[in-house]
Amino acid sequence: MTDQDQVNERCCCLIIRGGKLTGKALAFAMRAFLAEVPKRMQNPPKRGKQSVKSLAKDGSKLENIEVGNECVKSFERIATKYAVDYAVMKDVSEEPPKHLIFFKSRNADSMTAAFREFSAKQLCKLATKPTLRETLNKMVEKSKNQVLEKVKEKDRGLER
Repeated sequence: MTDQDQVNERCCCLIIRGGKLTGKALAFAMRAFLAEVPKRMQNPPKRGKQSVKSLAKDGSKLENIEVGNECVKSFERIATKYAVDYAVMKDVSEEPPKHLIFFKSRNADSMTAAFREFSAKQLCKLATKPTLRETLNKMVEKSKNQVLEKVKEKDRGLER
């Protein structure tokens, strides 16, 4: 590392508002700034999945969407990919419980891209994949037909 890189890494900007800058005022401002540095290092801002309370802490506007139980995991993957801060809350007031996802993002472009990808993925799943019950019913019908055919063949073999 060069000397210039070391200097750049250790730079900070301190802005003091006042009429006259004295040594005491500068020393007071530097002490106040240096007292805040360890606190910020210990508690970095949360990113990704978090609670609704911590998501609403800074007072920014939260938006929400309602998704089913099976869609929560796929949304979490996409949200972490696009660096969207979100919180999942289960709504048990309805019979099939729904999940409310509260979210915010540092920029609107990443949020719109994340929801575009999420909605496209959900529409793709609904259009092509049959439900588990439908698949299970088909397999049950196939197994019933196969069992009956085998029994008929065994009976014919004993009659001869």
